[in-house]
Amino acid sequence: MIVKVIGGHGGVSPQCRATSYLVDDKLLIDAGSVATGISVKEQTEIDNILISHSHLDHISDLAFLADNCFGLKGYPFYIWTSNEVQSSIQKHLLNDEIWPDFTKLPTKSDPTLKFSNIESGETKKIGEYTVHAIKVNHFAGSLGFIIEKDDSAIIFTQDTGPTDAIWEKAKSINNIKAIFSEVSFPNSLLQLAIDSRHHTAETMGLEVKKMPKDIPIFLGHLKPNFLDQLTKEIAAINKDGRINILNSENKSYKF
Repeated sequence: MIVKVIGGHGGVSPQCRATSYLVDDKLLIDAGSVATGISVKEQTEIDNILISHSHLDHISDLAFLADNCFGLKGYPFYIWTSNEVQSSIQKHLLNDEIWPDFTKLPTKSDPTLKFSNIESGETKKIGEYTVHAIKVNHFAGSLGFIIEKDDSAIIFTQDTGPTDAIWEKAKSINNIKAIFSEVSFPNSLLQLAIDSRHHTAETMGLEVKKMPKDIPIFLGHLKPNFLDQLTKEIAAINKDGRINILNSENKSYKF
């Protein structure tokens, strides 16, 4: 599998894009920057979209992706998420007030976006991939994903604080090649991280002990206003050298 980091940060600035990972040019994980980060042609080649939760930095570009691509594909983007997240997106974003409801455009029978359900604890075949959805420690019905294809598997926790279920599930998965997770706040803002259900470098240092051993870890969702401090604090927990920081957009990794 090839993972392209369209956007790997926990906020937006001229140098930073919000979360969007693209697997093999076909499977999108979260839509924080997909419309602003890749060409319209590349956007139309996406088949399925996994949405971890409904916070704006993970869904905002669903609006512009649909606007860019409607009428160009011949079939909809299939959005896989929980019922809770789907309800929130349709109520607050695709509601014909904030943005047109592209689940009914161009027509109800030929929509640009089509929701499909996946809940925590479920495993579904999505295109070429086997996708395991696992609840993580964040808000808005947040899910992490373990994605398998052929003889490889990759863990995407997406936004989370300290959590356990996804690491327990990982014990039953063979050939895990990489772990994508997050650190959002500096150690000095531990209480804020706890309240908002995110990681600091120190809590991630403890989390690493739960993870499968000897597998590279890629940390994203760093807040743009704390980049330098977070980089130093993550370096301090990188004892065995397997932690990598997602500090470059549009970089691809092959597993």
